Parts: sequence; structure tokens; C-alpha cells
Amino acid sequence: MDKIIINGGRPLYGDVRISGAKNAALPILASALLTEGTNTFHNIPDLVDIKTIKKLLTSMGAQISGTETVEINVDKITDCTASYDLVKTMRASILVLGPLVARAGMAKVSLPGGCAIGARPVNLHLKALEEMGAHVELSNGYIEAKAKRLKGAEISFDLPTVTGTENIMMAATLASGVTVLNNAAREPEIVNLADVLKGMGAKISGAGTDVITIEGVTSLTPTEAEVIPDRIEAGTFMIAAGMTGGELNITGCNPHHLEALINKLRDTGMEISSSKNRLKVSSSDKINSVDIKTTPHPGFPTDLQAQMMAYMSIASGLSVISETVFENRFMHVSELIRMGADIVIQGGNAVVRGVPKLRGAQIMATDLRASASLVLAALVAEGQTEISRVYHIDRGYETIEKKFSALGADIKRVK
Repeated sequence: MDKIIINGGRPLYGDVRISGAKNAALPILASALLTEGTNTFHNIPDLVDIKTIKKLLTSMGAQISGTETVEINVDKITDCTASYDLVKTMRASILVLGPLVARAGMAKVSLPGGCAIGARPVNLHLKALEEMGAHVELSNGYIEAKAKRLKGAEISFDLPTVTGTENIMMAATLASGVTVLNNAAREPEIVNLADVLKGMGAKISGAGTDVITIEGVTSLTPTEAEVIPDRIEAGTFMIAAGMTGGELNITGCNPHHLEALINKLRDTGMEISSSKNRLKVSSSDKINSVDIKTTPHPGFPTDLQAQMMAYMSIASGLSVISETVFENRFMHVSELIRMGADIVIQGGNAVVRGVPKLRGAQIMATDLRASASLVLAALVAEGQTEISRVYHIDRGYETIEKKFSALGADIKRVK
């Protein structure tokens, strides 16, 4: 397995361009199942998870070409099964469920895998499909759903669920009648997907609010669309600038998607200015401690919690980081402690006392965002850090070591 080796202590300077958002690209690629003909999607990141969903869609009859610009044609769905071998590595594979049932009338999808950061049950997806008239069974680790044609329904999610909102929104586009999603997730990635679906001819209103209304149509047609920038990658580089004592111009991003983070980083002392698709971020001499509480969008994103914890580990003072979205998302703590961080877990809270410096160590990545936090910690640590199991980071960050190296970091990937 590949490892990343970092010699810390170098401030980061320069320009970095943000890739397309993985969490937007995955449902958008899955949405191609809803149409005959060729869809063209731009700004697709070159990531392991993207390659996985391409394999999955190809197994169902899709013809796919391209990397950053992807053309995908699903004139005919030849197989409605998403096998365990493909689904086990990525939870987002569940996103084929809604489109398959909507267009083909059936789906057989393995229960998903991915990062072990919490239960993240799919029962909300299944309950919604049943309310839309689908017959749903769980058998031998597979979800089997059938419906001649889904019917519009009033659906209330117990909790805001991003993939659940995306899945059912896609399913509802071809249902008969009107579907209303109450307590829907509000993330920018959902708005991006809704815009793509509207480009296909879907009738959707309210995306970005907690009530989304979809009026079903009989068919959709191909479209051409662009994936939004990855706000989590942008946020990771912003935090890296603050931690290393550097200054970065972050291009190809959307500052409006990062308002919760920007507010917190300014509280730490960082200077941040923004324009339409650019952020300039500068570190301060002193890092102020801040408290963090993760909540669904537009609150502070759980996908940036680990990176902020690495940042707070070298701040002056004490911070409390509360994780309210995923119950197991403190697995990076033990590795940060190995590097000298002072962190104590108290239930769903992590109490972080800033230390003057971190120390290089041999550490292990446990999930995607934990991997990013360890890279950030290694960039400021005294000495050398060796991070193993970096395949996690390749699921969500495009050539992260090359981007950091171009900014002045001493970082390399080794076999």
C-alpha cells in the first residue's frame, strides 16, 4: 500500500486550484440512469470513488468516456443489480437505487460500505420509496425494490439526509404526481444535482431549502452540466494555510459554500478575502482557540471537523469540538495524540488543549477526512511523519501530495 511521507515545518505559499466536488459528482453521474442518450458532465474529479461509480454504472449498461469531462450514455439499462464487490467500498453506491427503480421499475443494490464513521442507515431511503409505492425487501445483504411506476408522496425525513434527499429526489422525477420532501438536506451538492435534473427536464423547486417539491414527468432527456467546486477540499487548504503560517490563493472555489468555516477561521485570527471564485487566506502570528459544533448545512460541516481539530491542536488555549452528525468521527484522535496533541474525548465532545508543537510519527489513516487531518498535522510537525493506508485520502482528494508540494511542502508518496 502507498504511504505519504512528510517533513514538516514549511509554510505554504502560492496558488492552488480546487477540483470538482466528489459529493456532487457521484449523484450527478448516477442521474444519467434516468435518461436515454448521452449526458456530458464537466469538472469531474479523478478520484477512486469516481472510478468506482463508473465501474458500477458500466456494469448496468452505461457507456462512459472521459475523465475531467465525462460523457455517459445509458440508452438501455442491461442489469439492475449493484453487486457487493463494487458497493462495499463506497456508500454513495446507494445513489443508483432511486434512479433504477424510477426508470427500470426495479433495483437490487447491496447494502453499502465506505468509511466506518457511523451507522448512516439507509432506512430513510427505503421508507421513502415504500411511501412512493415501491415494494422493498432486504434479502442476503441486498435491497430489492420494485414498482411499475413510483407515485408522488409527501415524505418527511426523520433527520436531514444528503444521500436520502438525492436518491428520492431522483426517483421522484419520473414518478406520477407530486412528491414533497420535508426536512430535506440543504447542501450545495443537492442544489447542483437539482439543477442537473432540471436541465434534463425535471420539475423541481425548493432545492437548498428544507422543503423540496418535485412534479413527476414521463421522461427525461440528456443534458450538459458542470459539477460545483469541492468545498471540503477548499476548506482543507484554507486550514493548511492557517496551520503552517502561510498564505494561499485558492482558486476555482465558491466562497458562499464555505461561510461557516470562513467565520470560524476569522475567529482564529486568519485574514480572509474573497471574490466570485477565489479566496485569499493568510495566517496570523497567534492561533486563537475556537469551539466547533458540527451540524447539517448551512452549519459547520462534519467533513471539516477532523481538519479543524488538527488546527486547534496547535492553537493557544482550549477548544471544545462537538460532533453531532456521525457518532464515530473521532477516530483520528488517537493518531493526533501520537503526534503530541492533547485531546480528551468526552462523549460526543473532544476537548483540545493547544500545544506548542507536534512531533512527526508513524501514523495510520482510518477514514477519508481523518486522512486529511493527519496530513495537515504532519505539515506542521517537527521531524518526519509517515502516513499509511492513504488509499482513504485518494477517495476524496485529487493528487493531494502534488498540490501541497507545489505550495512548498516537503511531501511525497512512496510505495
